Amino acid sequence: MAEPVAPGRAWRTVLERIEDDLLSGALGPGDRLPSERDLSADLGVGRSSVREALRVLEVMGLIRTSTGSGPHAGAIVIAAPSGGMAALLRLQVAAQGFPLADVVQTRLVLEDAVVAALSADPQRDLATVHSVLDAMDAESLTPGEFLALDASLHYALAEAAGNTVITATMAGLRTAIESYVVEGAARIERWDAMASRLRAEHRAIIAAIEHGDVAKAKTLVNSHITGYYTAAGLVPGAD
Repeated sequence: MAEPVAPGRAWRTVLERIEDDLLSGALGPGDRLPSERDLSADLGVGRSSVREALRVLEVMGLIRTSTGSGPHAGAIVIAAPSGGMAALLRLQVAAQGFPLADVVQTRLVLEDAVVAALSADPQRDLATVHSVLDAMDAESLTPGEFLALDASLHYALAEAAGNTVITATMAGLRTAIESYVVEGAARIERWDAMASRLRAEHRAIIAAIEHGDVAKAKTLVNSHITGYYTAAGLVPGAD
């Protein structure tokens, strides 16, 4: 049994143990973590500290916990980074740790990388992207429904580009300011005109990607994103 750990640091000790196991390959996606009792005994920490560490890991999107007994009970490694990234970024934006302007600028960098990668890849698969584009043509969509599809479209582009870190970060950034994006729609006087404009911009971006025109795709996606955020009053004068 390990020596007792100072209470203030106990939950961090659990995190460090699990991180070490992940790095060494002792744990991986789909594996079950040791029980609370075993971790408590092995690390010399209280079971409450183990539970605290597991809650942190669950919020971070690294594990899923289930109560009861059987093959699906306990804590299982799932490695779902987009969920944890979204939670972290949403809290930082809410606490004003990350200004909206910085979030927008970061998104521009990532979107730029996505369209550049797709434009240069002759094997790109944009079937999902086109499905979302078609769904966005429905005239009956509310602003909230339209913007949800908009988010799905950009996420589908990121997934098609194949970089999981960019995909998770983009999903997190969009989720972090989702409420601001929807509220911003109410400040746009002619929403129907804005929706038509966004549809046209989306199709122009996809066309540039499919023609392999990297420069045009990057210019169009930059204008598309800054144009909406500026019109919605989220980042005045964004450029």
